[in-house]
Amino acid sequence: MRTHVALLRGINVGGTGKVPMADLRNALTGRGFTDVGTWIQSGNVVLGSPAEPAEIAATVAAVLRDDFAVPRPVVVFGRDEYAAVVGSNPFAGSGPPAQLHTVFRAAPPSGDDLQRLDAALAAERAAGGRGDAAVVGRVVHLYLPDGMGRSTLAARLATRSGAPDGGGTTRNWATVGKLLELLG
Repeated sequence: MRTHVALLRGINVGGTGKVPMADLRNALTGRGFTDVGTWIQSGNVVLGSPAEPAEIAATVAAVLRDDFAVPRPVVVFGRDEYAAVVGSNPFAGSGPPAQLHTVFRAAPPSGDDLQRLDAALAAERAAGGRGDAAVVGRVVHLYLPDGMGRSTLAARLATRSGAPDGGGTTRNWATVGKLLELLG
C-alpha cells in the first residue's frame, strides 16, 4: 500500500466549501482508502491506496462532489514525489515558513503558464518587489518575504492572467512540512 497526500482546493475557506474533516475521513475510508488522516480544516488529507495519483484525485473529487455537494479540484502526490517537492524548494531556508508557499498543480505549467509567470516576475522586479518564484515539475515554489497578504507578486499571480495554479492549490511552508511528517 502506497501513501499519498491529497490537497483539496478551497475547502473550509471564507465560509464556503464546508466539509467536516471527520466526515471526510469516514467517506474516504468508505471508498476503500486506508489510514486516512487530515491536517487542519483546509483540505489536507494523507491516505493509503495502491491507485495512481490521478485516479485517487478523481475519487476524492467525486466524494467531495457527491457526498458533500462541494465540487473542488484535488491534487494528489505520492509520498516519494511529495518528499522530492519539499527537497526541491530553492527558497527553503531563505526566511521563516510564513514567507514560503508552494502551489501544487495537477500537471506541470504549460508554456503559456510559464510566460505569464515570467511576466509577473518581470513586473515584480521592475517595481522593486522582493518576491520570487521557481517552477519544479508540477509545483511552483513562492518566496514572498512580505507575506502572502502583502506580496505584490502574490497579487499579480492571483489575477487570472498570472495564476500559476492551473487547477492547483497553495500551501504555506509550515503545512507542507507537517504533511511530510504525516506521510512518514
